Amino acid sequence: MQSASETWFDEVYYQRYYFDKKTRVVDPSHLERLGTFVCSYLKYLRVPVRRVLDVGCGVGLWRDVVARHYPEAHYHGVEYSEYLCARYGWERGSVVDYRSTEPFDLVICQGVLPYLSAADLKLALHNLATLSRGALYLEAVTREDYERDIVDDTLTDPRLFRHRAQLYRRGLLEGFTELGGGVWLSRQTTTPLFELEYASGR
Repeated sequence: MQSASETWFDEVYYQRYYFDKKTRVVDPSHLERLGTFVCSYLKYLRVPVRRVLDVGCGVGLWRDVVARHYPEAHYHGVEYSEYLCARYGWERGSVVDYRSTEPFDLVICQGVLPYLSAADLKLALHNLATLSRGALYLEAVTREDYERDIVDDTLTDPRLFRHRAQLYRRGLLEGFTELGGGVWLSRQTTTPLFELEYASGR
């Protein structure tokens, strides 16, 4: 099966999942709590954050969060949707093959990977490791989440792929160490960790 078509992510899609308060998938208070957790954890670990990549940045919900926690950091949004790039000025690109001349201290990838086929997902997970020299925040619903009935079908796009969690972890562990809460530490960093800070071993 093919990954999501670029024609999906038009004005109608973003009106449904982001702009309409009744049907949007993320509310500002949720993102504020999430962003505070991620940024505070990285500050605790003393991971320096000067360059931030939000790949699949959507309407840019993370931009203000990053600015509050890291006022000196440069935020860069990359988005697959032509509609959003025209509206917000993001750089157009895909998590599957986006390239940068310099890696980032923090890469954010929220709600993007379930739109990819298994083949493209593997490429994207490898690419995330190339793009990050510090940390990654990743959010993606898995087949297990559907099986445990914790996905709200009224808010979730029914076209998402239901990949197993193991497929994500297997690809991520090549370049990252899992810390829990969706936070992953690049194997390129020298940040020291206590043994029990590793979520799934080394």
